[in-house]
Amino acid sequence: MKIAILGHGVVGSGTAEVFLKNKKSIEAGLGKEVALKYVLEIRDAGEFPDCAYSDCFVKDFNLILDDPEVTVVAELIGGIEPAYSFVKALLLKGKSVVTSNKELVAKKGAELLAIAREKNAAFLFEASVGGGIPIIRPLNQCLAADSINEIAGILNGTTNFILTKMFRDGMGFDEALKLAQEYGYAERDPSDDVNGIDACRKICILASIIFGKRVNPDNALVLAEGISKLNREDIAFCESKGGTAKLIARAVKRGDKVEVSVCPTFVSNDSQLAGVSDVYNAILVRGEATGDVVFYGKGAGKYPTASAVVNDIANALKNSGASSTLIWDEEEQVLSEVTFAEKFGNIRVFDNL
Repeated sequence: MKIAILGHGVVGSGTAEVFLKNKKSIEAGLGKEVALKYVLEIRDAGEFPDCAYSDCFVKDFNLILDDPEVTVVAELIGGIEPAYSFVKALLLKGKSVVTSNKELVAKKGAELLAIAREKNAAFLFEASVGGGIPIIRPLNQCLAADSINEIAGILNGTTNFILTKMFRDGMGFDEALKLAQEYGYAERDPSDDVNGIDACRKICILASIIFGKRVNPDNALVLAEGISKLNREDIAFCESKGGTAKLIARAVKRGDKVEVSVCPTFVSNDSQLAGVSDVYNAILVRGEATGDVVFYGKGAGKYPTASAVVNDIANALKNSGASSTLIWDEEEQVLSEVTFAEKFGNIRVFDNL
């Protein structure tokens, strides 16, 4: 059984490393041999002199698309194009695809899941939300029988690190962001993280899964606020109320509508989310039967994310020729304006968080 990887950046190279390191255990679980056949990368293999799989590097996507031996492909390029065109073409060929691309899943997931089902292929994206934290498969399988009416959490490690430094260590936003960049937690251009865009895409994916219809991150009723405007007054407000601030992504069912938001939010020190610090993520799922269930762990990073990708690869190989059961309607979910119990400066306060 042969696989291919599209992209050899941080997650792509990590995926290749984790796959090869765990190859024997994957083969034991499958009862078959598996191999990495291609790595699509525009840079020359010579730029990776110590790479043990440099003979797998190719620059022509069609080699992967037209190779009948390749049954599972990991898309780790990021963004919409050329990722969308590549993934759609692969699924139409009946090849299974796994990805960590949250923008692709949030904006094109309904269409790609429908194609995967039609072609008896899998489209899996556990790594698109929460890095190495298992959340999508538990929502789809373990909690599928419960009626979930709310999901909320810390879905971006970069902003959580910055807020930890601001509240715990008294740093200003600019100083904390610079430190995050020095540690490699923040990109050179951190706008998607600090403006709430990254977390917004993730909560829209989770809301689409839970509520069964596409939640479009570009919908005007989806509130997306970042942390760059937080100041000393905001910090003092949270401390005076006995809590802290977190960038909380939240989706709540209100009758036949859903509220979706990402914003700096007051979190009481009594909340399970208050103690989540540094680059860690936590996702609270509130069900009618189960009550509150919290998923916690490293939400980003080369190896946690790569581990989730490789797990999806193993699942796709195991279920080769079978459609993924995960699907949501292409029709957009009906949204409502987000309501707050209280507002202070840049901080929002929700009831019962």
